[in-house]
Amino acid sequence: MDKKIDQNKIPRRVLSSGEEIPCVGLGTFGSDKYGADTVSEAVYGAIKYGYRLIDCAAVYQNEAQIGAVLQRVFSEGIVERKELFITSKVWNDMHGAGKVEESCRKSLSDLGLDYLDLYFVHWPFPNYHAPGCDGDSRNPDSRPFSLEEFMATWRQCEDLVEKGLVRYIGMSNMTIPKLEAILPLCRIKPAALEMELHPSFQQPELFAYAKEHDILPIGYCPIGSPSRPERDRSSEDVADTQLPAVLAAASAHQVHPAVICLKWAVQRGQVPIPFSVKEPQYISNLECAVSDPLTEEEMAAIEGEDRNCRLIKGQVFLWEGAKSWEDLWDLDGRIVSL
Repeated sequence: MDKKIDQNKIPRRVLSSGEEIPCVGLGTFGSDKYGADTVSEAVYGAIKYGYRLIDCAAVYQNEAQIGAVLQRVFSEGIVERKELFITSKVWNDMHGAGKVEESCRKSLSDLGLDYLDLYFVHWPFPNYHAPGCDGDSRNPDSRPFSLEEFMATWRQCEDLVEKGLVRYIGMSNMTIPKLEAILPLCRIKPAALEMELHPSFQQPELFAYAKEHDILPIGYCPIGSPSRPERDRSSEDVADTQLPAVLAAASAHQVHPAVICLKWAVQRGQVPIPFSVKEPQYISNLECAVSDPLTEEEMAAIEGEDRNCRLIKGQVFLWEGAKSWEDLWDLDGRIVSL
């Protein structure tokens, strides 16, 4: 690939520290469908083109392959370590005492890095499921959210910052009731909140809450995750690329509807992290952020398409006695806890 994007053209988002990061990142969840080598090759091509934010996680089972690619781009002089913003996440089965640092060090080793830029608590409870399990799978050890347990995990994340293993820490898959309970107890506040965000699921209250607390929203499933696992599909799901306002904007701009979803995300102020292993797609996903913006009218029309359609419901994390996946998300406004 000879083509690359001008870094000066890529809009930036500002963390609470004042540091700026790119407005679009590359997601790496997808090894269950494409294989770790295919995903890591996409990371290579994406960095070569101009991506500088790469969103990783231990549970994606591809950090070792991505690590080999990172060493390759460093050795080839494509980019220096300081130019990249690399994230990873502690998985649910590593919340216990001392395990967060163990998990972080394993990710660092696999990625071949001395530090991570941002480290997330992937889910706010230690409920584990085996990779590739179906939607009906349940772990008998699963349990509701516990503030005490979460804070024990978060304290370990704070220690990672103080030890220089990570620069920032963040939370993921949270709710306002959980954040209301957690934030006053934090020694180090989360720099970012990773959350499902796309035109049919805009989470306006949580999005606004994060912004008000100087926490940067990072949006996964920005185009509705058409390649998500079967366990995360239901008959009620809405396809973002088929929403009338998205289709209308796509026609007006002569682009694929997925591009409109990403333009909307960038202009709204979140950091979308689309996943693709196909070169034309990941090039388009970054390029669309630097040209031909949506009009105010188009933005407003897409805002009106919110259907409250959560795609990643997390039902595999439910505990005995839970009524439904809604219990994971405190949909009655209160925390379901021990």
